[in-house]
Amino acid sequence: MDFVLRPAVERDADGILECLSAAFEEYRTRYTKGAFEDTVLAPETVRLRLKEMTIFVAISEGKKVVGTIACRVAGEEGHLRGMAVLPRLHGAGIAQRLLERAEAYLGGQGCTRITLDTTEPLERAMRFYERNGFVRSGKVQDFFGMRLIQYEKVMRS
Repeated sequence: MDFVLRPAVERDADGILECLSAAFEEYRTRYTKGAFEDTVLAPETVRLRLKEMTIFVAISEGKKVVGTIACRVAGEEGHLRGMAVLPRLHGAGIAQRLLERAEAYLGGQGCTRITLDTTEPLERAMRFYERNGFVRSGKVQDFFGMRLIQYEKVMRS
């Protein structure tokens, strides 16, 4: 599939919401209500995220958001959040390109370490992150009644 990656803008908000919702729908019954809502966002929270984080989107030839990832910088640490690809496009290389784009952005901002958090139902995502050099940090938090597992990756100099 042909797609382009670019930073998200305000007009992408609805597409980001649709992508997140479609990507996480299969996990709805394995998430608590609060965790699911915090993951798929709402119109007001996606707009807040657009202001607080850098979001990249994968856009199809039809100008539709088919993938997304958000990241932010805090000193020398970068953090990833909200990665999603439309289920029908899993395996098309979109997730890989989004991750690489976010890592390049964070590295360019001087980050020496990148973290992300994921939940136990997302086994496929955990394998993907591990293939890309992320390891469990040992930090586990409560996420609306679910275990939130932190992964980290040390960036090469």
